[in-house]
Amino acid sequence: MSRVAVVTGAASGIGLGVARRFAADGHKVGLLDKNLAGARAAADELCAGGATVAAVEVDVADWDSVHEAFVAVRSDLGPVEILVTSAGIEAFDPIASITSQRWEDIIAVNLTGTFTCCQEAIADMRAAGWGRIVTISSQSAQSGAPDMAHYSASKGGVIALTKSLAVDLARQGITVNTIAPSVVDTPMARAATEAGNFPGIDVIAPMIPLGRAGTPDDIATACAYLCGEDSYVTGQLLAVNGGMYI
Repeated sequence: MSRVAVVTGAASGIGLGVARRFAADGHKVGLLDKNLAGARAAADELCAGGATVAAVEVDVADWDSVHEAFVAVRSDLGPVEILVTSAGIEAFDPIASITSQRWEDIIAVNLTGTFTCCQEAIADMRAAGWGRIVTISSQSAQSGAPDMAHYSASKGGVIALTKSLAVDLARQGITVNTIAPSVVDTPMARAATEAGNFPGIDVIAPMIPLGRAGTPDDIATACAYLCGEDSYVTGQLLAVNGGMYI
């Protein structure tokens, strides 16, 4: 069955992988990203393959921007039935160096941005009596990560938010789950390596039990599962990490 899906952070990385999977599955897809040029390029790619999509600019840290983006998706594609919140930023700072602004920026995008997007989508899902929400958290929220207290805290908040939303919305036909990736080969991971904040995909991959880094397609496959028509799964953390953290 074709649904209207919104994917945030859809211009690249995990978000783009999820958008591609949803389009291949026959869903209409709203590609939301702060990088409008990137979202439009992704939309052109998917349209060329016959998909129905809309590229929409959004700053998930801005409540008004989120509202306007969802209004645009409804206008172009219809009420939102599936949401994947992939938009996020990471940072590497020793604890003593984390400024109030740095902390607030990370929380605003990763945690508050996840909440506002969920809040916007829920009205449509309630009206339909059906909905699927998948948030993207992180293994760092489970295990901790050096120089990432702010990032790990924001993703831990996403996990707690997901579980609370699942309880609140279950009786309305809406499931809410979170995927916690580990090392995924994305432009953000490559940029962290170039900046000297991350050892590198090729260095870490042999340490993963499955012997390779994750891909956006791996995360997309998990999203497709959690967004199934008759899913009985809600309030869960699905660790898509190649066995790196169990």
